[in-house]
Amino acid sequence: MAFTNEQLERYSRHIILKEVGSRGQKKLLNSSVLIIGAGGLGAPAAMYLAAAGVGTIGIADADEVDLSNLQRQIIHATKDIGKPKVESARETMEAMNPDVTVKTYHTFVTSDNILELIKDYDFIIDGTDNFLAKFLINDACVMAKKPFSHAGIIRFKGQLMTYVPGEGPCYRCVFKNPPPKDAVPTCKQAGVIGAMGGVIGSLQAMEAVKYILGVGDLLTGYLLTFDAITMEFRKIKLPSGEKHLHPEITELIDYEQTECEGI
Repeated sequence: MAFTNEQLERYSRHIILKEVGSRGQKKLLNSSVLIIGAGGLGAPAAMYLAAAGVGTIGIADADEVDLSNLQRQIIHATKDIGKPKVESARETMEAMNPDVTVKTYHTFVTSDNILELIKDYDFIIDGTDNFLAKFLINDACVMAKKPFSHAGIIRFKGQLMTYVPGEGPCYRCVFKNPPPKDAVPTCKQAGVIGAMGGVIGSLQAMEAVKYILGVGDLLTGYLLTFDAITMEFRKIKLPSGEKHLHPEITELIDYEQTECEGI
């Protein structure tokens, strides 16, 4: 494919990077990323992936925009209150970059539909706000051999890790099983600083871009944590070795709903 003059200008800051160049930008335009959750994490991730020229971006979310979302979910505006989040996100992304095809899934992600949802995408971003979804996304990606980025935020803290098939532990390897109900406070109970979604969601977008380009070091085998109060990042090496690698996952489980990070 040949770039149009508009594309050469739009992506000029990418193209001059030796790690990207015209070949890398074409990879991005020919790639696909599915974002599950159009909230505090999914919003900045979606906007940066659209701006970067990722050719096909899927957005899955069953919720409508609420006034309390707007403190952190920057892809939505006051005029979007009451609108499905996937439609609000699509409108923002398409207005930002007409090169991008946005596919919307206004539905809950469950064991019945997740494998169908993820099957055509190159990379998955977990921007969800509950442990049910996080373990389900992990297990489906392990079964389908799909790379994905996990992240979570609460109060002034955030964390993320990346799973690539055959290259390191998955989310379940590290956290085993969902916590007991009410063991972790929800966003409504504990709160979350709005900009934390921007910090961690942008890092998820960066992981997706690096994976597509095949450059740099991904957070495979590591958990990256960020404390905004102390402004400290910590990169924690996760256990490796056969006994720590993901257990055999042969079925998908719909756990009882328990909120976690409150994104």
